[in-house]
Amino acid sequence: MSSSQIVLLFSAAVAGGAINSVAGGGGFIAFPALLFTGMPPVNANATNTIALWPGTLASTGAYRRALSWKLLRSLLPLIVITFLGSTAGAFLLLHTPQTTFMKMVPWLLLAATILFSFGSRMTAWIRQRHPIHGPGRATVISITFLQLCVAIYIGYFGAGVGIIMLALLAIMGLEDIHAMNGMKTLLATCGNGVAVVMFIFAHAVYWPQALLMVCGAIVGGYGGAYYAQKTNPRVVRYIILAIGSSMTAYFFWKVYVAG
Repeated sequence: MSSSQIVLLFSAAVAGGAINSVAGGGGFIAFPALLFTGMPPVNANATNTIALWPGTLASTGAYRRALSWKLLRSLLPLIVITFLGSTAGAFLLLHTPQTTFMKMVPWLLLAATILFSFGSRMTAWIRQRHPIHGPGRATVISITFLQLCVAIYIGYFGAGVGIIMLALLAIMGLEDIHAMNGMKTLLATCGNGVAVVMFIFAHAVYWPQALLMVCGAIVGGYGGAYYAQKTNPRVVRYIILAIGSSMTAYFFWKVYVAG
């Protein structure tokens, strides 16, 4: 890595870790930064997953008091299906040709940006129409298939997936926002953890860049968590949406116009 690439990747990881600790969406910064250094897109996605996963794992620990054993038992099918789906998604990524995945990048970024843009409204709308106090067994079973699709996406790309999981948990009747965020973070940690293991064994990770970004994400995650209560969440969301929209437009131009 050149000195400019070191500065770019570390700064992107700091920003990504901070954004993830406040509102999610750090992948909008970290993943494109790796592509800007010339890293192949599949390897960039794998390296990005490694770089940001420790921060997600730490966030899960922070929500441990909101995750009761009763809640975990009732949602065990979602946890199991997340492991299976993410395994399938990571397998698909590792068997996607670099050129094919590069053509998919702008579409994936566009989908993630749209999800992030409308996710909070969708979750609020669902919560108003599902006043169930606690998830029933039939509801858990019916939603498991949707979580399988979400888990495949986690293993394959993952950006913006937290918004979808919050909506699914709202459908299941969860009302405690701390429990919902805790469960969402736990599921994301499980799914990305499986992908991390598969990417490591497939030798898809660029370790110098990954370790550098892990350090940056830890710094950003700590600082972001510290300042989270002092920051206007709406302003943060607008910043993330601006970044996501800009990256989407850039990669559409790069892939389909500039060639």
